Amino acid sequence: MAWRSVVITRPSRLTLKHQALMVEQDDGKVTIPLEDMAVLLIENPQVNLTAQVLSECAARQIAVITVGESHHPNGVLLAYLPHSRALKVMRGQLEMSQPSRKQLWQTIIRQKIRNQAGVLAARGHTVTARRLETLAKDVRSGDTGMAEAQASQLYFPSLFGKGFSRQQDRFYNAALNYGYTVIRAALARSLVAYGFLTAFGLHHRSEQNAFNLADDLIEPFRPLLDAHVLARFPNEEAESLTPPIKAALVALLHEDVALMNDSETRGKATLLAAIDEVVMSLSRQLASPSGRLTLPVFVPPH
Repeated sequence: MAWRSVVITRPSRLTLKHQALMVEQDDGKVTIPLEDMAVLLIENPQVNLTAQVLSECAARQIAVITVGESHHPNGVLLAYLPHSRALKVMRGQLEMSQPSRKQLWQTIIRQKIRNQAGVLAARGHTVTARRLETLAKDVRSGDTGMAEAQASQLYFPSLFGKGFSRQQDRFYNAALNYGYTVIRAALARSLVAYGFLTAFGLHHRSEQNAFNLADDLIEPFRPLLDAHVLARFPNEEAESLTPPIKAALVALLHEDVALMNDSETRGKATLLAAIDEVVMSLSRQLASPSGRLTLPVFVPPH
C-alpha cells in the first residue's frame, strides 16, 4: 500500500526513471519509488514536470495536488475510472435510496460530533464536551435537527477561543483550510480508486462541486486535523503557512488514527489507510445498506 506524501516546495524538475520519480533541484537529485507514493503536492510554481509523470501518477492512483496564488491547494489530478467494476459501483451509488443516504449522513455527523467532543475533553473543556456528547446522541436521520450546526457553534469558540470564527483571516483558519483540502484530496483519490462518482454526495449536492462525496466523508476527519493543528501550533505565533508548517500539516496523513464501526473498535491505521477503510465500508453499503460505516475516532494522545 502507498504510504508516502511528497511535497515539492522548491524549484524542481520532475521526471521518471526506473519506476521512480526523480526530483532534480539545484543541490542535487533524489528518486522516490512510485509504488510508495499516495500524494504528490506541488507547492512551488517553478516546478517543471513531464506529461509522462502525470500519466504515470494517474495510472498508479497517485493524487497530484496543485497550489494557487493563495498558496492553498486549488486542483487535484485523479485516475480516470481505475476500478475494475466501476460501472457496478456507480450504479449502486446512483440507485441508493434517500432513506439510506440520510441514515449514512446521520452516522457520519454523529461520529463527527463525538470526535469534536473528544477533542474538547482532551483539552479540558469538559462541560462543552458533555453538551456535544448529548447532541451526538440526538442526531436524527439526515440530521434534520441541525445538530452539526449547533455543535459547531459550541465547538470552535471553546477550542480556539471566545470570538473565534471560521471566516476570520488568521493563521488557525489558514492551517485548517490547508489541512482539510489535503485530506479531501486523499478522500477523492480513494473514492475514485473504488469506482465512486465523487460529484454525487450523500448530503452535499452542490452542482458546482466535483467532490460532494468527499465533502461528506471528510466530516469526522475534521476534528482530528483540528487537534493536530493545536498540538503543533498551540499559541498561533506563526503569521503565514511556511513550507515546514505545510509539511507538518500533510504529515497527519501518516499518523495513526483509531477506527470504529458502530460501537465496534476496528484498531488503528495511518490516516491514509483509514481513508481507504472508510471508502471500502461505504462500498459495502451499496450491496447491503445498514447505515453502518467504518469511521475515524479521536483518541487523546498519551
